[in-house]
Amino acid sequence: MKVRKAVIPAAGLGTRFLPVTKAMPKEMLPIVDKPTIQFIVEEAKASGIEDILIVTGKNKRSIEDHFDANPELEQDLEKTGKIELLKQVEGITNLGVNLYYTRQPHPAGLGDAIYRARSFVGGEPFVVMLGDDLMKDKTPLTKQLIERYDATHAATLAVMPVPHEEVSKYGVIEPDGEIEPGLINVKSFVEKPDIDKAPSDYAIIGRYLLTPEIFDVLETQKPGRGGEVQLTDAIDTMNKTQRVFAHVFKGRRHDVGNKFGYLETSIEYGLTHPETSDALKEYIIQKAHELKSK
Repeated sequence: MKVRKAVIPAAGLGTRFLPVTKAMPKEMLPIVDKPTIQFIVEEAKASGIEDILIVTGKNKRSIEDHFDANPELEQDLEKTGKIELLKQVEGITNLGVNLYYTRQPHPAGLGDAIYRARSFVGGEPFVVMLGDDLMKDKTPLTKQLIERYDATHAATLAVMPVPHEEVSKYGVIEPDGEIEPGLINVKSFVEKPDIDKAPSDYAIIGRYLLTPEIFDVLETQKPGRGGEVQLTDAIDTMNKTQRVFAHVFKGRRHDVGNKFGYLETSIEYGLTHPETSDALKEYIIQKAHELKSK
């Protein structure tokens, strides 16, 4: 069955970016001039996804507004001759994918957010795309997972090695041998293990290709770490009755879920943006000289 649906959880409180996220969704924080969630939607589109469900929460209306038409703005841009900006604005509304929205009333964990997509997904395989992770590679990571599924017809998660001292921040896999280059059979999945108990340094990053059986598990999944319904725990349970593989991502991952990662990503993208690259390079060189002289 073709993978054509994606779920983007966007209901979190964004506490790591307070106070700005008190009234503004974390997913709308810009990387230069584009909100982070737009990068995720564009990756889905580039991977062949047709339908996307965004799971939102309170104070997240601006996400819907961003992807909606704004006739007043468009008319003003056309009237003042700002044609390139008009094309950009209209392009956001006409991305070529169908966007749907539902709400998670209370932050109860990633597993709970995904469970709310059950009727949207139906009986199809689907992709989960987390907004904290921006991925860069020749082939979009989501498309890589879809290609794995086309070959195996099994659920597959994206992983990559992280420094051992950071494993407690992630879901981590216990590998059970490599089936083929870059595809790992998994013995178990552990949510945010203690550093001394981590089964490996392979962390689950923000892309999952899941089969619809995950919803049967989530329906009875008990809260785990942090008192929330953890998707990793549900995947570990599902892995006991059907195969779940891990795909090793070898591209570049930008973590925009923390302040430093967000700043680093903004700089990286700023260095390639046509309106900021030259001035930003000069500023960085100048700043480096100033810091060396101190």
